[in-house]
Amino acid sequence: MPLGTEGPQNDREDQDPLGVRRDFPVVREGLYLNSAYIAPVPVPVADAARLFAERKVSKPIPLDEMLQKTGEVRRQFARLVGADPDEIGFLFATSEGENIVASALDLKPGDNVVVDELHYNTTFVLYRHLEETRRISLRIVKHRDGRVTADDVARAVDDRTRLLSVAWVSHQNGFRHDLRPLADLAHAHGALLYADAVQALGMFPADVRAAGVDCMTSGTYKWLLGGFGVAPFFIRRELIEKVRVDRFGALHVEKELPDHRYEIYRTARKFEYATLPFAEIYQLGASLAYLERVGVGRIERHTVALARELREGLATLGFRLFTPPDNHSSIVSVRLDKNQARAREVLDGDNVQVSFRENGSMIRVSPALFNTRDEIRRFLDAAKRFA
Repeated sequence: MPLGTEGPQNDREDQDPLGVRRDFPVVREGLYLNSAYIAPVPVPVADAARLFAERKVSKPIPLDEMLQKTGEVRRQFARLVGADPDEIGFLFATSEGENIVASALDLKPGDNVVVDELHYNTTFVLYRHLEETRRISLRIVKHRDGRVTADDVARAVDDRTRLLSVAWVSHQNGFRHDLRPLADLAHAHGALLYADAVQALGMFPADVRAAGVDCMTSGTYKWLLGGFGVAPFFIRRELIEKVRVDRFGALHVEKELPDHRYEIYRTARKFEYATLPFAEIYQLGASLAYLERVGVGRIERHTVALARELREGLATLGFRLFTPPDNHSSIVSVRLDKNQARAREVLDGDNVQVSFRENGSMIRVSPALFNTRDEIRRFLDAAKRFA
């Protein structure tokens, strides 16, 4: 028997390659393949939430201590994305970051914003509104077989482009952009690159410097394994002064001056104008520590391999895939050209959690760090019954 190819140790590794399943009680509740929707949190994150709540009951944490913790979590997040802590602010939702950036651009009639059709709905709502109110042009780049290339985007960008906005990983089909060519394209025309990273961070190692991204926001309740209500916002240092705040409050004051005058932070903390969701900040600190211990690179290798096995298995069964081949994310979307009701019946009966999208005509499957090859095979076995 060749060493490391068979035997009990190898079996254990196959059942739990990253050694995390004990931390995810969800694995005992059925087959959860829906982390692109809401990711279950590991036990240490739930413990952080519980401890915060218990302190609130018995001895509430002072504001200074909570702000100190926020600074620690800011540094953790900065390490995760390759940024400086001064470039990180905490917002309340992913969409808030793009609203801040769009507002700061002072868009004028004749300006244009370029997005692709794999982006999240908020982006279309925002820029359609700005079309009506500021008479800008929203240019939507069509996908080709579930992917959008830099060459596709280049045909829409010109010297009146003020912003190129993409989802780093599409919620629709998991398509993962290579951001560097898009950043170079945007910058060559004097535009900014904004990235919605809610489906990216925690899924694979991210480096904002290498990617060339100017601004980026991410909620924390998906691959970052956190809660709701907090969204880290990255803004490149050179832009902090240029992107103004659009609301004001007591908590982004760095210095009080005489006669009720104030100096606001000159870092990304200037966007933290009000009381933060501190319970979620504490949870995020625990989740970032967890991701750091496991290793985001290990998570990427494991989950992307699962997604590719899943995609290949579905293609073999004759399904029409919306996710392009050789994609490098852990999201797979498959079109249901028939048997839509049967698919729901089978998956509900087998207690399999996925996302049904587009009125049931598509299934999005998203394996996470706690999922296994055996679970992918179980899903494929179920899929045979509605192929």
